[in-house]
Amino acid sequence: MTTSIAASTDQRERFYRLVPELLAEDDRLALVLAEIGVGYVDPFLTDDVRARVVNVGIREQLSISLAGGMALAGMRPIVHTFPPFLVERPFEQVKLDLGHQGVGAVLVSAGGSYGMASGGQTHFGHRDVAVLDTLDGWTIDVPGTADEAEDALRRAVRSDDRVYLRLDSTSNRRRYSDGPGFTVLRRGSSGTVVAVGPMADNTLDAVELRDVTVLYADTVRPFDAATLVSTLTHPDVAIVEPYLAGTSVPYVSDALSHVPHRVLGLGVGREELRRYGSPKNHERAHGLDVDGLRNSLNEFFGSTPRFGG
Repeated sequence: MTTSIAASTDQRERFYRLVPELLAEDDRLALVLAEIGVGYVDPFLTDDVRARVVNVGIREQLSISLAGGMALAGMRPIVHTFPPFLVERPFEQVKLDLGHQGVGAVLVSAGGSYGMASGGQTHFGHRDVAVLDTLDGWTIDVPGTADEAEDALRRAVRSDDRVYLRLDSTSNRRRYSDGPGFTVLRRGSSGTVVAVGPMADNTLDAVELRDVTVLYADTVRPFDAATLVSTLTHPDVAIVEPYLAGTSVPYVSDALSHVPHRVLGLGVGREELRRYGSPKNHERAHGLDVDGLRNSLNEFFGSTPRFGG
């Protein structure tokens, strides 16, 4: 890893700096862009890799179809744009040109659910994981830091799987993941909270006084049911996700089907917010800031704090 790459703590910037290095290391790799990101990645490209960087313009369906053709020819394509242009708009191509043909690609989004708040509804990406959940065979990574994002991308390009890497515009204060599967951040006796990707810091602050186990997930598919079950105490589980609320609730319920349980899914609400505002405004409006999470978790688990004060 070069110093310039390691110094970047922004997930998207780390991606733009890292991709040219990966292309130089493996001539099987190709980068497919749909206009988004062209100006950011270009300064880091060298002449020996430019031929494997293709900008199809604002033709997102074509970007996925091209990736499917590349994969059929033995290449490993990386496709990059914002979530709604990567998953929603070309969904038929994702379903057919990748899934139906049985080939893999690495889809890398940027901006998360409302990182491009000024773009409005066309740029809001909170439905992406729920949409991909209608298909089988996808690995979905939701890193909380640039280091976790880099690890996920390096894993993805070494495989032939279908991988969705969801880069967010915000990151946690530090790295929490210690490897594949869920990471145990805290152990408690009155329930479990699963914090996904960049939701970890706000979640930890919200449950600071609660006697709950906190699990951290930077990979949500496949869902790590084994760790959830093995660390379970009281069978009340809340999952805090940075995309559509309740997306992973069925996975939690399946994991706990052997025991009576309650599940709370927190995330971005379904109600359309028609004021663009800022990412912080949207976080607050959806109850994903510290105060909002604390209130929701107090209501779910009960208002008794861990230390009685």
